[in-house]
Amino acid sequence: MAFLGTAVRKVASCRPALSPLCRSATTSRRYSSSSEPTTEKSVPYENVLKVEEGGSGPTKPLPKSAEAVVIGGGSLGCQTVYHLAKMGMTNVVLLERDRLTAGTTWHTAGLLWQLRPSDVEVELLAHTRQVISHDLEQETGLETGWIQNGGLFIASNKQRLDEYKRLMSLGKVYGIESHVLSPAETKDLYPLMNVDDLYGTLYVPKDGTMDPAGTCTTLSRAATARGATVIENCPVTGIQVSTDDMGVKRVKAVETLHGTIQTPVVVNCAGVWAAKLGEMAGVKVPLVAMHHAYVVTERIEGIQNMPNVRDHDASVYLRLQGDALSVGGYEQNPVFWDKVSDKFAFSLFDLDWDVFMQHIEGAINRVPALEQTGIKSTVCGPESFTADHKPLMGEAPEVRGFFLGCGFNSAGMMLGGGCGRELAHWIIHGRPEKDMYGYDIRRFHHSLTDNNKWIRERSHESYAKNYSVVFPFDEPLASRNMRTDPFHKVLDYDWYGAYDISKNQNYKYNELLGKEYTFDYPPHHHVIKNECLTCRHGVSVFNMSYFGKFYLTGPDAKKAADWLFSADVNKIPGSTVYTCMLNKRGGSEADLTVSRLEAGAANLPLAPEGNGDAYYLAIGGGVAEHNWNHIKTVLQDEGLNCQLTDYSEDMGMISIQGPKSREVLQEILDTDLSNEAFPFSTHKVCNAVGHKVRAMRLSFVGELGWELHIPKDSCLPVYQAVMAAGAKHSIINAGYRAIDSLSIEKGYRHWHADLRPDDTPLEAGLAFTCKMKSTIPFLGRASLEKQKAEGLRRRIVCFTIDEKVPMFGLEAIFRNGVPVGHLRRSDYGFFIDKQIGYGYIRNPDGGVVNADFIKSGKFTLERMGVVYEAKPHLKSPFDPSNNRVKGIYPDNYHNVYKANAQ
Repeated sequence: MAFLGTAVRKVASCRPALSPLCRSATTSRRYSSSSEPTTEKSVPYENVLKVEEGGSGPTKPLPKSAEAVVIGGGSLGCQTVYHLAKMGMTNVVLLERDRLTAGTTWHTAGLLWQLRPSDVEVELLAHTRQVISHDLEQETGLETGWIQNGGLFIASNKQRLDEYKRLMSLGKVYGIESHVLSPAETKDLYPLMNVDDLYGTLYVPKDGTMDPAGTCTTLSRAATARGATVIENCPVTGIQVSTDDMGVKRVKAVETLHGTIQTPVVVNCAGVWAAKLGEMAGVKVPLVAMHHAYVVTERIEGIQNMPNVRDHDASVYLRLQGDALSVGGYEQNPVFWDKVSDKFAFSLFDLDWDVFMQHIEGAINRVPALEQTGIKSTVCGPESFTADHKPLMGEAPEVRGFFLGCGFNSAGMMLGGGCGRELAHWIIHGRPEKDMYGYDIRRFHHSLTDNNKWIRERSHESYAKNYSVVFPFDEPLASRNMRTDPFHKVLDYDWYGAYDISKNQNYKYNELLGKEYTFDYPPHHHVIKNECLTCRHGVSVFNMSYFGKFYLTGPDAKKAADWLFSADVNKIPGSTVYTCMLNKRGGSEADLTVSRLEAGAANLPLAPEGNGDAYYLAIGGGVAEHNWNHIKTVLQDEGLNCQLTDYSEDMGMISIQGPKSREVLQEILDTDLSNEAFPFSTHKVCNAVGHKVRAMRLSFVGELGWELHIPKDSCLPVYQAVMAAGAKHSIINAGYRAIDSLSIEKGYRHWHADLRPDDTPLEAGLAFTCKMKSTIPFLGRASLEKQKAEGLRRRIVCFTIDEKVPMFGLEAIFRNGVPVGHLRRSDYGFFIDKQIGYGYIRNPDGGVVNADFIKSGKFTLERMGVVYEAKPHLKSPFDPSNNRVKGIYPDNYHNVYKANAQ
């Protein structure tokens, strides 16, 4: 019998004569593999859905048509068809090329951890748990194989335990029981565990494990009982796509060897094979396939009923398997599977022990009994991974009616229930119920989704860092140079030293980023403070070139603007309006500025040709692709004759902000910048040291200031002129961290932080962006009118605390000792010298949340288990009268500044 401990000692020498444990270590540090399936190995489940002598044809006749066809019978496919049927779409078909779970689901570890550093993911996981542990059994009378044995997160240092304490505080908002345990308490709970090197642990009693075969079988039966059709042994050979009268591509039908199903909706739940399925419809699916492995031990005395374990610092997990353990993890040198085989079903790869051995070492350190424990089986199968370790969901930008539900990064079982429900809602109602932007395929810029270098590098880094501490300001190092502005500098990705690639030396960005890895105020806190206070007192320059820059033109442009934008943007040419774009439920799909343009000849990229109505849209760059697709979808749905053109790459943008900004810019712009000649929320095309620019008087930091939208070739000379003119005013460059602080201090929203698709403008304190007093219809108006009439059940509130304690979002909010929400966003306000947080609160009784409810409560915030008294604010604590953006500063401003800065 091969023992785990023996493997650790032998793997280095298992070259000519291989022990049973090292038999597959025939190559070292492989970067990619074209491996075909190997001989069968067992997986740790009582039941697998494979049938030895399955039929050669479909298990059921194919219907002529369907409302939707789900392709792929793994966790996501089964959950999606189940939820579609449950929501009333009964004429839905699931097609599986082999048997249910045959691809990757059948060999998954099936772990479910309830706590994640994301409120949305906590909610998704909660729904999965509800479906698996309760709903399916109630509906079908069948057991899914759910086992509630608890979960234990291991912390070997303070930072890791701080991360767990953050999760514990967030869990209280959702009623998830969890406990921070000392090493001694951990030993009492898990006697076989080595706790000598532990800092502490987080124990979640109601975590557990799922059985893939039992779950998917039960989901299939529940869906079938509601009218859905599940067909196995039916590979898809093609997707028919038609082009409508407006030139929009739409799904038409699904082709198989056994017939064609007419359908307007295809759902790609094909896992590792999702990219190939996407190609059939001309849809880009940015994922890669990698080997992902675990081993199953022989029986371990005393392991029964122990919780599952995640030792993140050792990058290893231990899943209870009856009286044994499954041991797996995430390594920095995973093996890519480049030549994905269509014949791969209920199959596995040989395990590369050189790659896997690091997990054995970590497992033995944590549970020493493993050193003398035999290995029952090895499980190495393919899994799909994505550039940010998040799934790919939603309607594909290329083809209407083609939906994605793939790329789940080994978490398809765990996230399947929540994501299946959201995907079903997406298909039926056009949008999910929750904020799914982090999973939406439209989060990625279209230039990246077929860029193999970007997909591989980012997917590798996300895989390698899967168990890393999730710090608030972490950034990827891989593929940082795919899109650059005129001010950018380049450095290649070093793959973290894996695959015999040398690490970058003297990598300043990596060194700076490393110092940000803290849950305290970072070492650069004073740098951010200086940038913020210089902006408040003098003048700072922000590079905003990453912004999306679109033109909306055409015969129906005015009609489109009225319908798309919640605010009235049809003011006189030269006006600029801050507005939201909403979905049908009134949720905020975007916030942006829209500028009405003068009619005239084209002067690209600064002005399109416009004989009629034309609008310039400036949108936060990180969400520009999402905004672009939202606008295109709405235009298509409404049949509006408009053109949306993208000039994001053709222009740069700098923002000059602060009380001295007018003095600086008046030297280089050939236009009068006085309040009378150039009021707030207006724009002009003017000259800047011989270069045409579009100047906009706007601010995202709450100060007097202008944005300069500049043709790409003019960016550097204009920027240099600004810096030269500002030198006597001690002008400085300021970064996005300063913007974060300044904007929260002023009370401005960040989309996808304190403003999301599941937040309405009324809840977000942005009622002023909605033309409710007019009679102009706009998308989402009916929902807002209904919400306004019924009263708000949740609303955003600003909180400040007196203690100098860093918060980052996810901290629990309590009113009179009862959890009522959590912070969405938090930062330090250097001018008011306080920690500020914004979060949505609800009434625990289900009643209206109004000003009296807020004023009458005693609020506290919980950070990492520690409670702090908090003061609620109905208005921004900084310049609530908006004088500063109007250029109105007190005569004694310098004295006021000094007093606040002390």
